[in-house]
Amino acid sequence: MYEEERLQKIYQYVQQNNRASVHHLCSLFHVSESTIRRDLTELEKRQLLKRTHGGAICMDSVEMEQTYNEKIDRFQEEKRQIAAKAASFIQNGDSVLIDSGTTTLYLAGYLSAFQSLTVVTNSIYLMQQLSNQPGLTLISLGGTLRSNTMALVGPMTEQNLLQIRVDKAFMATNGIDGEMGLTTPNLLEAATKRKMMQVAEQVYVLADHSKIGRVSFAKFGSLAEVDGCVTSSLVPQERCRELRDRQVHLYFAEAPRQTEPQTEGGC
Repeated sequence: MYEEERLQKIYQYVQQNNRASVHHLCSLFHVSESTIRRDLTELEKRQLLKRTHGGAICMDSVEMEQTYNEKIDRFQEEKRQIAAKAASFIQNGDSVLIDSGTTTLYLAGYLSAFQSLTVVTNSIYLMQQLSNQPGLTLISLGGTLRSNTMALVGPMTEQNLLQIRVDKAFMATNGIDGEMGLTTPNLLEAATKRKMMQVAEQVYVLADHSKIGRVSFAKFGSLAEVDGCVTSSLVPQERCRELRDRQVHLYFAEAPRQTEPQTEGGC
């Protein structure tokens, strides 16, 4: 088989299956690992796929960064239900860390039920919503503001995280994938998220159905580090199986009312 023909077939395989490992492609095309790695590098140069550790994924699976305002209006009812489910894991007296994100922001509406709570966050919008709530100690992590996501990130944020330990962290993500784990488009945010997970006794990821099976640019955590993923019943069964096969505990919010187009799912 000529090189160009093999490149075309590799591209078609990745498009059809969303991802491929170097080992599997070697078996499929009966060539060496060095040849497959060279082929994947060439296809990435042509912007036809994205290289990963040990293989490649199709470009359609790579989510590029959207601004906060572009994301806030998507799947509002679903995100609200996910936040309600996540709030059920909180107890009076807890210290909780809430990551900046459009789904995690909805948690603010459920914290008034607690008489004593310490909330640590890097979200500007969350701080605004919780600033006058009685019985709540609100702690800002400080740092550099990213206007795209209205999140405080960077070395100062990470240094402040080293000074604390919390009971639970509620993390936002741009993608959660069986192979790639937790990902986000920005390296600075990924580094801050990584530190957040390290200072929590328990880590919960909040993700609407569109985030399941997606991969973004920067990895910030593995699935083994997650105590639970809170999502909705709109997630396709195949995606649920992929996560369960990797020992991820899935917690499903109530099905949102159909006020906007949704993808078909049901775990």
